[in-house]
Amino acid sequence: MLRIIENRAKFFIISAALIGAGIVAMIMNASAGNGAFNLDVDFTGGISIHYDAARTDYSNDDIVDIIRSTTSLDAAQVQRIIGTTEVSIRMRELDAVERNALLDALADFFPNGELLDMDVISPTVSGEMQRTAITAFLLACALMLVYITFRFKDIRTGGTTILGLVHDGLIVLAAYAILRIPLNTAFIAAILTVIGYSINATIVIFDRLRENKALMKKSSNAELMNTSVTQTLKRSIYTSLSTLFTVVCLYILGVSSVRDFTLPIIVGIISGTYSSTCLVGPIWYELSKDKKDKKAPQA
Repeated sequence: MLRIIENRAKFFIISAALIGAGIVAMIMNASAGNGAFNLDVDFTGGISIHYDAARTDYSNDDIVDIIRSTTSLDAAQVQRIIGTTEVSIRMRELDAVERNALLDALADFFPNGELLDMDVISPTVSGEMQRTAITAFLLACALMLVYITFRFKDIRTGGTTILGLVHDGLIVLAAYAILRIPLNTAFIAAILTVIGYSINATIVIFDRLRENKALMKKSSNAELMNTSVTQTLKRSIYTSLSTLFTVVCLYILGVSSVRDFTLPIIVGIISGTYSSTCLVGPIWYELSKDKKDKKAPQA
């Protein structure tokens, strides 16, 4: 049987170290003048270019390489318009020199190409995007708290689950900061996907815990949780691996915009599996100690 509760201090330290690494990365990035996160145009405002390439034998990565070679930007949103030779490019604001260099490079790469439109994206819209991201995350957590508390008839179970989800959200944010993944509208989808996936294994463990409480009436909370995690471990690992294999294939075979979306999900799946099996149990134990648990051993 796994000794999850006895090793809880080690798991808390690992999580704190990972989140701390993200905070350090944010501080270092901000100190270097690059911003805590690699904010994309959706969050900072910028420009939108509508370009007719007049040919189809090119990829999004070709345009991304042109942008990187002519500007100071690490990433941009490039989307080909299906059924046409046109492409939409969204990026942070450029100065006059960089903008002219980019247009000249596009003209060289697409000799028969044509600039159709160039618009400025308002920072006001970007502020709304930031509020939307925060609101979506908080609303999802609040609804899950109500649902899980109602389902298990225990506010401690609901609170424990939400703390696990917040942990996974912070780990994904740390990945964005450390790996400098462009932070754009896909972030909202990625973070909600992660917390929605992460909660599945947690609910399975608490379902098993509820069953074991009826079967192991004389057992302490530590023994109940250790048993429940052990009994559901294979299911959690197999489910996570099957999902992870699919997302990794998308990351390897996808274009840059797909990779920017799937990379944080890969991090989130790993983090969600870890938090469900190694972190949620210890948190629940700390919130639910009874007399039989007062002398629970530490590893």
